[in-house]
Amino acid sequence: MAELVRIPDDVEAPLLGCICFGIIDRGTNVLQVRPTTICPLSCIFCSVDSGPKSRSRQAEFVVSPDYLLEAFREAVKVKGEHGIEAHIDTVGDPLTHPKIVDIVQGLASTPGVEVVSMQTHGALLTERLAEELADAGLSRVNLSIDALDVELARRLADTPSYDVRRVAEVAEFIARSTRMDVLIAPVWVPGVNDQEIVKIIEFAVRIGAGKRWPPLGIQKMEVHRRGRRPRGVKEMTWYRFYSELRELERRMGVKLVLTPQDFGIHKRPRIPQAFKRFERVKVRVIGPGWLKGEKLGEARGRAVTLVDADHIRVGSTVSATIIEVKDGLYIARAAI
Repeated sequence: MAELVRIPDDVEAPLLGCICFGIIDRGTNVLQVRPTTICPLSCIFCSVDSGPKSRSRQAEFVVSPDYLLEAFREAVKVKGEHGIEAHIDTVGDPLTHPKIVDIVQGLASTPGVEVVSMQTHGALLTERLAEELADAGLSRVNLSIDALDVELARRLADTPSYDVRRVAEVAEFIARSTRMDVLIAPVWVPGVNDQEIVKIIEFAVRIGAGKRWPPLGIQKMEVHRRGRRPRGVKEMTWYRFYSELRELERRMGVKLVLTPQDFGIHKRPRIPQAFKRFERVKVRVIGPGWLKGEKLGEARGRAVTLVDADHIRVGSTVSATIIEVKDGLYIARAAI
C-alpha cells in the first residue's frame, strides 16, 4: 500500500518541478493545478497507473490548500494577471482532496483568473458537491464518462462499486441546474467501448452539455511505460483517431475535433527554468518519490525527481545529473 505524504507537513516540497503534484506551466495561459494524486478507481487503461490496484506507486501526495494557492498566485504573477485558466487535472482524481471546494474558491478569487476547470471521472461527485463547486467558482467540469452501459463502465473502471448511472444523473443536473458548464470527455479504448462513443455523444447533446465550450472532448487512449494497457487492445494512431472523429462529426453534426482556440488557450511567458539538461546539481533528498525506485528531492527552490534512488537515504544531499527537463519538470539521477 502506498504511503500517504502531506505537503507541507510530512515534507516541505516546492510545488514547481514535479509532475504528480503542485503547479505545471506548459507555456500557455493555462496553469495545471495538482492538489492530490489519489484516485478511487483503477481504470484498465489508466496511463498513470492510479487507484487502489496500482502496482507502480509507492507514495500518494495531498497538498495543503493554503500552500498550493500561495504557489499558484506567485505563478500567475509571472504569467500575467489576465486571462488565466486554472485547470485542476491530477494523476488521480481532484475530488479525493478533502478541501477541493476551498481550493476552487481560492483559484477563482485569484486576480487574473477567468476560468477554473476540473478533470474528473465523477465517482465521488454528487448534486450537492456540484452546487458547492459551482458556487465556489468552478467554470467547467470535464467529466470522463467512458461507457453508458453499466457493466462495461464498471469493467473499464475496474471498480465494482462504480455506478455510471449516478455519474450521468449528476452530469445532467450540472448541465440543467447550475451555472457551471459540463464537457463529457470519454477515453476511447479501441475494440472495447467503440459502440459506446455514439451513445455518449448523443447523451452529451441531450443533456445540454457545452453551454460555453464544446460539449465533448473525446480522448485517445495512450499507452505509457508504467501505465496500464488492456489485454488485447492496440493503441490507435493519431491519424486514425482524428479520422474517426471527423467522420463522427460529419454524421452527427457535433464538434469533436478540438483546438486550443476552442478554450481560449494561447501562448504566455514561461516560468523560468531552474536547470539545464545534463547539468550537475546538489539535491537535498526530502521524501519518498511518487513511483517505486524514486525519491523526492529539492534544489534551487524546485522539486526534483530522483530515479534509480532506492539506495539513497531521505535527509541526505547528493550530487545528481539532470537527465530530463520539460515544461519545468525535472528528473535527475544521482552519481554512483
